[in-house]
Amino acid sequence: MFMGQYMHNLDSKGRLTIPSRYRALLVEGAYITQGFDRNLMVWTKSSFEKISQRVMQGSVTDPLSRQLRRFIFSSGESLEVDRVGRILIPEYLRQAAQLDSEVVVVGVGDYFEVWSPSLWAEQLASLQDAEANQQRFIAFDLSAG
Repeated sequence: MFMGQYMHNLDSKGRLTIPSRYRALLVEGAYITQGFDRNLMVWTKSSFEKISQRVMQGSVTDPLSRQLRRFIFSSGESLEVDRVGRILIPEYLRQAAQLDSEVVVVGVGDYFEVWSPSLWAEQLASLQDAEANQQRFIAFDLSAG
């Protein structure tokens, strides 16, 4: 499971060193897509296959289904982790997520996200609002029992 937050740098070619504790989860390969919040999402191969199957179940006659397919697949790329634990983030995805040299890698369970530090700071500020969180997450019934 991907958890935690890590500050990392992109090199001049757009390569990101994956946090060492994440690498074992990516041995079968990975996929990267544009995220829904001006970020990037990096999926394990099996997680992306599950998401892909769900997206493909939508009808091609449904305009929202077509938009979701375009969003996911037009920005999707297969990734390989190199021998030193890096992935190459394509230029168009770096631009979409407003990434420069410094990035924040954020674990989100079955995938991780890559954020520009300024956009992550905005997201984190929103997540720190306790009153909003009470209302936002009440429908999820997170009781342990």
